[in-house]
Amino acid sequence: MFAALFVAVALALFGCVSAAPQKRALAQVYTKCTVPNTVALTFDDGPYVWLYDISKALIAAGGKGTFFFNGNNYGCIYDDANIKRVKYAYDKGHQVASHTWNHKDLTKLSWDQIHDEMWRVEQALQRICGVQPAFMRPPFGNYNNLVREAASVRGQSLATWDFDSGDSLGVSAQASKNRYNTVVGQRPRTILALNHETVASTAQQVIPYAIQRLHAAGYRLVTVAECLGRQPYQWVGKPKTKDSSWKC
Repeated sequence: MFAALFVAVALALFGCVSAAPQKRALAQVYTKCTVPNTVALTFDDGPYVWLYDISKALIAAGGKGTFFFNGNNYGCIYDDANIKRVKYAYDKGHQVASHTWNHKDLTKLSWDQIHDEMWRVEQALQRICGVQPAFMRPPFGNYNNLVREAASVRGQSLATWDFDSGDSLGVSAQASKNRYNTVVGQRPRTILALNHETVASTAQQVIPYAIQRLHAAGYRLVTVAECLGRQPYQWVGKPKTKDSSWKC
């Protein structure tokens, strides 16, 4: 009887140590738009020099796009030229969002490393535009439950795509145009399209053509947030003034 009492007391005292850890919530993953007749043209890996061409083509057509920015991929986001590009995209009404800091495969990183990749680019967008993004896109579209847990803790949803222009795979501009022809011919209710602003032919040839084809098919060109009926940012504040801490 004494032994049984001892076990009961021990379990009462130390039960919390052996208890299974509480599971974290998983961030929502969006692979397609939900608002009918919308197309979300998205652009990864910037900020880069072709952002202006892409923006002008979208604005001329009465549309908006979504730019998933890296912090230090094709140049440092804190370079003066890149700060200008990020501000330009935001000021023109495009959605700015996170594509992580160094474009690493998040599924190969630890919990702390995942958060480091996320918060550093979020901080940059807070400083440059005064916004906390509500969406992030994992590099290569790769994610696991740990990545979803980290995004959820940060108040973000993941957004991938259901159409790939193929520009990151090295396909030609004509091949990308053909892909757009095919998807427009299928006439899905919505399209969430992956493109890269770091590819000159995408900005100068493919996107103007795609916009023309999508418009002719009656689609509205909107941001990811708009095509999902969601808000693009968790909060909006004031941008900061650049100082010595703005560095990669």
